[in-house]
Amino acid sequence: MRQRPLLLGSLTVVLAASGFGILGPLARYAYDAGLDPPSFVAWRATFGLLVILAVVGVRLGRGSVGFVNPLGLPAIDRAALVLVGIAGLGLNVAMFFAFDLTTIAIALLAFYTYPAFVAIVGAALGHEPLDAPRIAALGLALGGMVLVVAGGLGSGSTAVTVHPLGVLLGLVAAGWQTVFVTVSRRRYATVPPEQATAYLLAIAAVGAAVLAIATDGALTLPLTSPVALGLAAIGGVVASGIPSLLFLMGIRAIGGTRAGILMLFEPLVGVTLAAALLQEALAPIQVVGGVAILAAALLLQRAAPSGSAERIEPAAVPSVEHG
Repeated sequence: MRQRPLLLGSLTVVLAASGFGILGPLARYAYDAGLDPPSFVAWRATFGLLVILAVVGVRLGRGSVGFVNPLGLPAIDRAALVLVGIAGLGLNVAMFFAFDLTTIAIALLAFYTYPAFVAIVGAALGHEPLDAPRIAALGLALGGMVLVVAGGLGSGSTAVTVHPLGVLLGLVAAGWQTVFVTVSRRRYATVPPEQATAYLLAIAAVGAAVLAIATDGALTLPLTSPVALGLAAIGGVVASGIPSLLFLMGIRAIGGTRAGILMLFEPLVGVTLAAALLQEALAPIQVVGGVAILAAALLLQRAAPSGSAERIEPAAVPSVEHG
């Protein structure tokens, strides 16, 4: 019986990773259309918020869940909700500047250390055991991610730029993601995942918009450019709203360590799409990395004993979980 919710939760996280993985190639097109990173993030979060608000409305209308007023939550849960929203905003800001300073693949290599941080923090706090199967899966997934991302560094015509501050900001983003995953696993559990996601996207949209205005970004471009508007809308629906909801649901369902490891599907999807859409061919070493990530996912699924002490929570607590 325990295997079914674990499998469903794992598939939920993989779907979230796939949605987020679309963002890389999509952002490339958005920047070509004239959008700058903070403006694209602001519009993407706004469209994502609209989608999630529609989901909230449907679920409230059906009576499957009730509205949870965040002001009525215990103080620690209110603080956790704000903290996770700030973490999501901090993640975007840190990665934006990291991409500006260093080669994107280098920034991604720094960022995707976060599953290891999540596993270590979870074990230290006593939330999830760092047992042999998890350690093996984490090693496989991180090694595969390195092969997938680093395998493309030598294939381009441009030089690789390694800026210490850019690498540091990638690690800062990993830290914010660790906060997001760890806090989302244990706090504000009475808030339905779609309502929690709406609050988090609202913080990201407002924060990114302020950043775009402060940096004289192209925040108003989608109002006059149908192409930019369309790309932002696709990004908001496919690469923000839906995957953010699925990510939060997955964290609540299978725990932070498993969710963090399975999220390493994101660079695999991004690199594969770049090969298909941007004529960036996959190197053999990247294929090997992809196989390693898939092997890690299989190991996580098969190595879950029925007698494990880890508690798998329902995906939507009030009707009985992001980024």
